[in-house]
Amino acid sequence: MTSGYDWDRVLARAPEGLRVCAVVVSYRTGPSLFDCLWALIGDPDICEVVVVDNGNPPDVVARLEEMAAGGTITLVGEGINRGFAAGVNLGAAAGRGERLLVINPDAVLRRGSVAALEAALGAEPAIAGGRIFGADGVEQRGGRRRMLTLASAAGTFLGLSRVAGGAFPNINRHQEPAPDGPVPMEAVSGALMYFSRGGFEQLRGFDDKYFLHVEDLDICRRAEMEGGSVIYAPAAGAYHYGATSDAPSVVVERHKAAGLKRYFSKFAASPVEKLLAALLGPMFRMALVARAKWRARARE
Repeated sequence: MTSGYDWDRVLARAPEGLRVCAVVVSYRTGPSLFDCLWALIGDPDICEVVVVDNGNPPDVVARLEEMAAGGTITLVGEGINRGFAAGVNLGAAAGRGERLLVINPDAVLRRGSVAALEAALGAEPAIAGGRIFGADGVEQRGGRRRMLTLASAAGTFLGLSRVAGGAFPNINRHQEPAPDGPVPMEAVSGALMYFSRGGFEQLRGFDDKYFLHVEDLDICRRAEMEGGSVIYAPAAGAYHYGATSDAPSVVVERHKAAGLKRYFSKFAASPVEKLLAALLGPMFRMALVARAKWRARARE
């Protein structure tokens, strides 16, 4: 671990004694990583920033090490690509805050979001999430979602919501009218997710068997299964660059397909559900990989 934090200074910054630790997992993120970090460092509601280096170019690592040596961040990870879920767990263990803010390395937190997320926390284990938006200010998908089921997965990833939305709903709800205030939501995005440390530990963190994608849907479902709450707070938000990592999109979609397979095997309530998950798994993989290849050709 690389850290130069002066903890007397950190505690002095904590608003009303509440210490918030931001956890950022980075894998070849690009320049947007530093936009993300400076927004967090400059936010008066955040006392600590932990960066997990899952693998970055030497020049980026050098900048991160310089920031860590200066006491601006804590740097962990040693460039090992352990996946997003395991990276968050590592970063959370390295931090000392009573609250944990998980945010994507290509997202810039809007000032005031921590207070909105804190106010939205409900029954423990509690999760709060916020609005994810692009350069045009329009809400992006993922910030508020339905529970992932076989039907909603087919609606979302196989396109069936466009022809039979009632039976096969899309999990994403960003095109629905925005709520005026915090509302219960079946799932929020791991791009912006807020926990109490106690709630995070009660959930045993993210399931690190997921490498990339679906781990956020998993932890939201587990929170609700344990009697906790998932709340969407529209006053909290982050500007999302999106697709800044140079990881090949086909590889990313394969990880997503693997995440779907794990999720449905894990939560299947009957042998029939297990069989359906096994049958649909290859279809999800084919659809996701085909979509990634189509998008890559469209950009050429």
